[in-house]
Amino acid sequence: MPSSFYLDFMSTPEPPETETPPAGVIARLQQTIVRGPRRTYDSLRRKIKRLREKAARTAEAARAAINRARLYPSWMKLGSLNHYAPRPLKPEEFPQIRSWTGKATQPSIGIVTPSFRQAQYITATLDSVLDQQYPNLQYRIQDGGSTDGTVEILQRYAPRLTSWVSEKDGGQADAVTTGLALMNTDIMAWLNSDDLLMPGALNFIGQYFAQNPKVDAIYGHRVLIDEHGQEIGRWVLPAHRKNVLPWVDYVPQETLFWRRSLYEKVGGVNRSFQFALDWDLLLRFEKAGARIVRVPYYIGCFRIHSAQKTSSQISSVGQQEMDSIYMREHGRVPHYTEINRVADAVQYRASHATRMLMCGLRR
Repeated sequence: MPSSFYLDFMSTPEPPETETPPAGVIARLQQTIVRGPRRTYDSLRRKIKRLREKAARTAEAARAAINRARLYPSWMKLGSLNHYAPRPLKPEEFPQIRSWTGKATQPSIGIVTPSFRQAQYITATLDSVLDQQYPNLQYRIQDGGSTDGTVEILQRYAPRLTSWVSEKDGGQADAVTTGLALMNTDIMAWLNSDDLLMPGALNFIGQYFAQNPKVDAIYGHRVLIDEHGQEIGRWVLPAHRKNVLPWVDYVPQETLFWRRSLYEKVGGVNRSFQFALDWDLLLRFEKAGARIVRVPYYIGCFRIHSAQKTSSQISSVGQQEMDSIYMREHGRVPHYTEINRVADAVQYRASHATRMLMCGLRR
């Protein structure tokens, strides 16, 4: 309230005296009259300040939530994504594979499958790898101590596996790191226990690395499948560009394969990540000078289901890990408009790749 309020209030004529109260009583009454409005005003001012501070915090939290909400669709729509009703999985038509003369001519491939309570899907994952009958394969399963029937499945497949273990671990990154540390193969990868490799993928990958010794890592297009293994979409990726990866993680992890020499050079998977470990690894590949190529074929299948970690953790652990990578790469967490600008460019180029693929051109 303005100071004139108090002047006006105190200058108000007193009523006619009828009986004069004691001087002390008058003084106390005057102090009460003056301090009452002042105390009320100060109290309101403090309350308003607290409300403004709370509103500012709420607005900041809302802006962060909006950024995450607007960013999330771009992460899920990177590349050219075509959804449709469930249909039988259509195998990829890989180029004609030359006849291998023996193991010595084939790059050895090592795959680790980290697993925890995925009995519903792990059989299909195992079959997608083992049924390819790649003759120079090491396949290890790192299960986190499942009690849902996974162990019984692994026991049945034991004769066809290089090794398997079911014991408590520190999560996916720990399982992947432990499994890959046991590999002595030329080429490495990991395949989650709910995803698949496309039939014929390993022969294609082995031949590609054999024919392209200067390529350090490859990835390809992905097929989306549902809980029943039915195909529900195809995700086409544009050719790889180094300057895009620090902004968006658009590489389908189940299609990614790399040379062991590169993996050892960068120090392997970072065990502190549980969500963005593949993105972190790829960025360190690039910083190490790796030559990464997107091959124009569908290499793997990504399963979409209600319990998958990708959807349940993206708003918590995933967002924290992504923000930490942004801080490392850019010194800040970019605004969602910056990230979406790059994502839109990826989608535009992917749409062009899709049109070429529909015309039978693989580039």
